[in-house]
Amino acid sequence: MTQEIEIGLGKKGRLAYSLDDVAIVPSRRTRDPQDVSTAWQIDAYEFDVPVIAAPMDSVTSPDTAIALGRLGALGVLDLEGLWTRYDDPKPLLDEIAGLPDDAATKRIQEIYTQPVRADLITRRLQEIRAAGVTVAGALSPQRTQEFYSTVVDAGVDLFVIRGTAVSAEHVSRDHEPLNLKKFIYDLDVPVIVGGAANYTAALHLMRTGAAGVLVGFGGGAVSATRTTIGLEAPMATAIADVAEARRDYMDESGGRYVQVIADGGMGTSGSFVKALALGADAVMLGAPLARATEAPGQGKHWGAEARHQTLPRGRRTDVGTAGSLEQILFGPSHEADGRTNFVGALRRAMASTGYVDLKGFQRCGVVVTPYAARA
Repeated sequence: MTQEIEIGLGKKGRLAYSLDDVAIVPSRRTRDPQDVSTAWQIDAYEFDVPVIAAPMDSVTSPDTAIALGRLGALGVLDLEGLWTRYDDPKPLLDEIAGLPDDAATKRIQEIYTQPVRADLITRRLQEIRAAGVTVAGALSPQRTQEFYSTVVDAGVDLFVIRGTAVSAEHVSRDHEPLNLKKFIYDLDVPVIVGGAANYTAALHLMRTGAAGVLVGFGGGAVSATRTTIGLEAPMATAIADVAEARRDYMDESGGRYVQVIADGGMGTSGSFVKALALGADAVMLGAPLARATEAPGQGKHWGAEARHQTLPRGRRTDVGTAGSLEQILFGPSHEADGRTNFVGALRRAMASTGYVDLKGFQRCGVVVTPYAARA
């Protein structure tokens, strides 16, 4: 039963939980951490760890996408970012990293007015392909129709359509919106699309033929959507809702399984692990990977929301540096702060609950702890 709280006589609201509000419960059976598998698969592409690097300029460059691929993860390049607007974005990345807080957003808006170039999309994706790793690129729904043929011709393996909120039923009075169902049907590559924040939105996205659905809205270290436009979706409830939509869609479609990918608000290894326990097949990480020594943001972190020309809904933030990409994923950790060894934390949690693979781990017990101290 869905629990609703009466806000006032004319409005009720559903009770929802963030990842901080839940905890995993150990079971009667345990295993050795080295005996569990953290592998996952989307379409024909297999990965050793359920980690996707967010398509953000402070996180994913062609070099970090290649490095992540070699570590068994997936890097997704933002095809509307600095790498596809400038031949050499390094000086601009240096500038953004060094800006004072009160000038960062305005200057970021100015830097991102440079137009996206189709030739640079092709060049960047071919750089990644030449390294022999899975190639993934992301566009917003608004830019997908303009550049998708360039992306496909460049040889992308996985195509990501990512926005703050993406629906299968967008309505516009002044332009023809992207027909997701027709677009995905006509495309030759698997598509990951989102974000979706509830059961109904996710189910409609699954019906378009998407291979994966991103779950999240208004979360993350660089987002200000709750502050600016009042929208947010607590991630624990959102993931569980979308996982239920996946199960119902499997019944509806005769067994077609759509990957659920949690996106945003998982800055620590504990949140990352809980997202998978609640039903996610993989997690898209931003801030944790922006803390890598190799990250193009140099310890600073920002997303597409910060560059909107009239209503920025995000900010550049200082996330610091925690270690190399390999240390963040596989350790070793030298502090108990949840900033390094994400995969080691996942293995330990799976072992403590007795599950040997990620799909089994989705069935583990959880409790609601809304009054627990926030770390």
